[in-house]
Amino acid sequence: MELNFPVRIECPPGACICQREMLLQQPGSDLRILMLTREEEKKLLLRLERITSLDDLQHMLQRMQQQLGMYIQIAPGNNEVRTMRGIQIDMHDMPGLCRKTRQSIPAAIRKGLENTPEIAWALLDAHDLFGMPAH
Repeated sequence: MELNFPVRIECPPGACICQREMLLQQPGSDLRILMLTREEEKKLLLRLERITSLDDLQHMLQRMQQQLGMYIQIAPGNNEVRTMRGIQIDMHDMPGLCRKTRQSIPAAIRKGLENTPEIAWALLDAHDLFGMPAH
């Protein structure tokens, strides 16, 4: 299959679970995730580490979904949130997404939240954890 855009270089055999070859062979499959080359991934990770607000984070998540087909959900965890580890970051499985990328994107988001804790507070507030009780 010939693609009109630069494609991520495949991982060494047995080192990844990305199912890249299956994705390339399946007719009509969504190949957008393959546009995330290693260079583009580095840029994305830096950008996620430097988020400035909850709106900025939501904008980045929306762009990642539109451009790459990635769906990431961020919410307070089921238990008490004492650190950034208490915030749950879920990436939906998708063929073509490298194993290392599945780990590095949530790590970059966490780092961005740690760098700017106001974003985490806004996230908690958006989920009504800081809301005042109704009278």
